Order: sequence, then structure tokens, then C-alpha cells
Amino acid sequence: MAINKDMNLADPLFEPAPKSVPSRDGFGKALVELGEADPNVWVLTADVSESTRTHWFAEKFPKRFVQVGVAEQNLAGVAAGIAACGKTVFISAYGVFSPGRNWDQIRVSICYNDVPVKIHGSHTGLTVGPDGASHQALEDIAVTRVLPNMVVVAPADAEEARKAVHAVAKLPGGAYIRTCREKLPAFTTEKTPFEIGKANVYREGSDVAIFACGEEVYESLKAAEALAKEGIDAAVIDCHTIKPIDEKAIEEWARKTGLIVTVENHQVAGGMGSAVAEVSGSVYPVPVVRHGVYDRFCESGESFELLSKYELDAEGIAKIVKKAVEKKKR
Repeated sequence: MAINKDMNLADPLFEPAPKSVPSRDGFGKALVELGEADPNVWVLTADVSESTRTHWFAEKFPKRFVQVGVAEQNLAGVAAGIAACGKTVFISAYGVFSPGRNWDQIRVSICYNDVPVKIHGSHTGLTVGPDGASHQALEDIAVTRVLPNMVVVAPADAEEARKAVHAVAKLPGGAYIRTCREKLPAFTTEKTPFEIGKANVYREGSDVAIFACGEEVYESLKAAEALAKEGIDAAVIDCHTIKPIDEKAIEEWARKTGLIVTVENHQVAGGMGSAVAEVSGSVYPVPVVRHGVYDRFCESGESFELLSKYELDAEGIAKIVKKAVEKKKR
């Protein structure tokens, strides 16, 4: 699905410069919008309401907000019970704790019973920054996408996160949305298309297709601009939905370019890149270079310093893509 032409994403600097907003803000904003439109929407959190932006919902709809305290297993269980009574429930906590700590309750109480509980994992990836490895959720895509009856979404920015919340609220079963803490460019608009299971093509290209999710979409766009100056024509696809993934888009760009590079702020094992490789290997096998965090715990540091160190900024992505294209030519 191509992006609207008026977004002018071909501009090297994406001018006018987008404002920097945490994607968690889009999540919190959407909850309020849903609460106003639907009295059956409930929100629960685990002692991190301000950090996850659920306090905005709590202030407006206190009777539909539940604070369970530092008890993520109870968070999932209570939510499943409320959902079984005909409500649409959103639970929100740091990604390392939900779905990290309560995976069993999510699996059995939510997925096995196929109830409409939507899980929000905030503070995911390296952009949690100084909190360090204990709080850097780098495995959450892997542990959620394997679950039956679970949709998995990694929005590119705050506006896409807002749309994702509205989209999963309409689904009959469970869903997982991951957002970040750091303020990052909110480069999409209200007019930008968003549909569960449909990737967005933000840049055309013939040499390589970059599939990215989350904050790595914007960094990949910047990388593609830099690569163009070196004669490498890179397509950039926003693969916001990891499950159900857009198999048609993967096959299309595998055929068009013969090379795919995936970029995610997540472990390469089991993440979005693995999902892309699984599809490509089945429908149209081409080299798939997966880029992310390589089987390690990462250290504490400022968000953008960490992205740079692990080559998940535009410069690092360009380096990885360039190597992949050179290998393809050989």
C-alpha cells in the first residue's frame, strides 16, 4: 500500500521537521478517544499509569479504570475476567513485565479463552535508555507472535500507535501493541493509511527492500536517502503488523528486488525479521538479512547513543544495507 503523495517522504530531511513525541502518547490519546465513544472500554495497569499514559483515561473514566498494583499476572487475569463479561479491555505496563512476566496468564486466560484483551507493552527496545538491560524489552515480539489468537503490532510513531489502538479495539480477540518511551519523530499524519495486516510502502526502490517496524521505520527512511546518494535504490516498507504479516507485500518486494533487509529494535531471533524470512522462504526465497540486536543483553545508556552503538540508527542501517547489496552483486 503506497503512502499518500502529499506526505512528500522523498524529501531528504522530511521537512517540515516532524515533532518528537513518544509513541506511548499516541496509545494514551487513543484510549481516551475510545472511552468517549464506547462505554464498554476498560483500562487496567500495574502501578505505571503515568509512564504508560493510561492516567489520561483514568482521569476521565475512573469507574472503568483498574489499578492492580505491581502484579502483572493479576493484571492479565483480572482483564480476562472483565473481558469475559462483554467488555473490551486494555492492559498496560512495561513490555518486560507484560508480556514478559505474565506470559502464562496471557497464554491461558486471554489467548486460550480468546477474549478481547489488548496488551500494551510500553518502554520497549533500546529506547528505554538508562534503565538498562533489565527494562529493555527486546523479546516481546517473539513471545507474543507465537501465541494463537494474538495480533502483534509495532507502530512506527505516535500517530500510528493511535490508529493501531482503534484498529485492535475492533478485533474480537487478543492483541499486543509495543511502544517506546523516548521522544521520536512523529512523521506520519492522520491521512497516512493504516490497516491491520497491510504494510505501507513509504519509498519505492529496485536494489533492496527494507522492511522495518517501530521507530526503525523513520531511521530506515533516512538510511535510504543516504544510500541513494551512493547509487543504491532502497525501498522502505513499514511492516507495522507482525502478525498477521503482509505476505503479499513480502512476496512482491522479494520479486522486485531479490534482496530483503529487516530492521527492528528487538532481538533478531523470533522477531519481525524472522517472520519476514519465514514468509519469503515459503513463497519466494531470496536472501533476507535480519538486523536488530544479536543474541545479547545490552547496557545502560542514552537512547540515541545505544541506537548508534548497535547500528540501529540511520547510519548503522545504511552500513548493513550497503554490505547486503554488495554481497548480492557478487
